Amino acid sequence: MHKKLILDQKQIEIILKRFCHQLIENHDVFENTVLLGLQPRGPLVLDKLALLLEEISGVKVPYGYLDATFHRDDFRRRDLPLKANETKIKFLIEGKNVILVDDVLYKGRSVRAAMDAMIAFGRPAKVELMVLVDRKFTRDYPIMPDYCGLKVNTLESQYVMVEWADNGFENDAIWITEKA
Repeated sequence: MHKKLILDQKQIEIILKRFCHQLIENHDVFENTVLLGLQPRGPLVLDKLALLLEEISGVKVPYGYLDATFHRDDFRRRDLPLKANETKIKFLIEGKNVILVDDVLYKGRSVRAAMDAMIAFGRPAKVELMVLVDRKFTRDYPIMPDYCGLKVNTLESQYVMVEWADNGFENDAIWITEKA
């Protein structure tokens, strides 16, 4: 299987630091801002981002993990049932600025489902989207990221694979590969 490296560990670190500075610029002292990682892979990005954001800004921004499995429009159309992940949100988002965090934006279906799922925690004032990789030209919904690490052109036959050292890989890395 052919793999093409598109972001290495150093580049990912630079992107995460850039995201932090953009958030500080746009949200100042974060008094009305929360971060939500989209399960299953968004929390991996969010954990790194939250630690770095606190280190840079000195502010501990409230964050949680949101699972949108049962809000997906393809939930009942699969041969095998989807496995839900844990939602961990210990705060209301009513009137808050919410930043949804994920690793890769592909069709937009997960983000659409997440917007439905988060309403259970209140009606946000504003919702922004942050992704490490935007697979542009593949959208099923008109969803665009507010914060993007890298935009890539990919074919339907390709897959963007994100590897984290925390999950047993040698280094943090993002690859484009052919779907199995």
